[in-house]
Amino acid sequence: MSLNDLPLPTGKFIQLDNGITLHYLDEGEGETIIWLHGSGPGASGYSNFKGNYPAFVKAGYRNIILDLPGFGRSDKPENAEYHLDFFVENLNQLIEKLALQNVILLGNSLGGAIALGQALKYPNTVSQLILMAPGGVEERETYFQMEGIQRMVEVYQSGPMGVNEMREVMKLQLFDASQLSEALLEERAAVAVTQPANLFSTMMVPNMTERLHELECPILGFWGTNDRFNPPEGMFKFLHNAKDCRFLMLNQCGHWVQVEHEDLFNRTCVDFLKNN
Repeated sequence: MSLNDLPLPTGKFIQLDNGITLHYLDEGEGETIIWLHGSGPGASGYSNFKGNYPAFVKAGYRNIILDLPGFGRSDKPENAEYHLDFFVENLNQLIEKLALQNVILLGNSLGGAIALGQALKYPNTVSQLILMAPGGVEERETYFQMEGIQRMVEVYQSGPMGVNEMREVMKLQLFDASQLSEALLEERAAVAVTQPANLFSTMMVPNMTERLHELECPILGFWGTNDRFNPPEGMFKFLHNAKDCRFLMLNQCGHWVQVEHEDLFNRTCVDFLKNN
């Protein structure tokens, strides 16, 4: 099944000054939140956040649910090096192209690292950060010691990822894998076969722990104690170094807080944004 055969929402496309075309959903009105998904094979903004952004629309926010370059319906250049600076520059060009100011960045895993990178390099563009098990606070070797990362690389390198292969990777994202639907697996498998081989081989994210003290914007974070992709101890690096930071640690929860604890996540985020 191809990506175009799936009943997925088609949003807007925008060509950046660097020639890359990005796809995003644009839902609601008000202060702008940009949603940044993680790096798993087949990921997209919709697959990561379909259960979340409608609550933020209802709460009075404009939501830009982005497909990062290399993912979803966005361009997937085969000659790109998918390091953090590449993602940050594409995000910043999007912000400039849409004439946005003081955006809220909401990121999971790789998306959290990109949010950090944007806030550090272009601090005047970001008003608040919401992070779920964010990358960017460990060395690369530490991430590759995690069970989820090791299994993801193993399955991805073994050949095309169908629904069964996607299930082997995705079940490690959650504490309770019964929450994985066939529709989600089909959706991600259809994206995965379109992704370039260099996407994961060139992906580099630096350890930004020593720069967290530079962040001036308020931070709300989430982490699951059963995360098998990003070490939960990373939470304390934020709490010890960032100026204005709070984290919610959840047990019986894996890498996808926003999926496993959907209502709690949505309510906590909206309260933070309304009352911080």
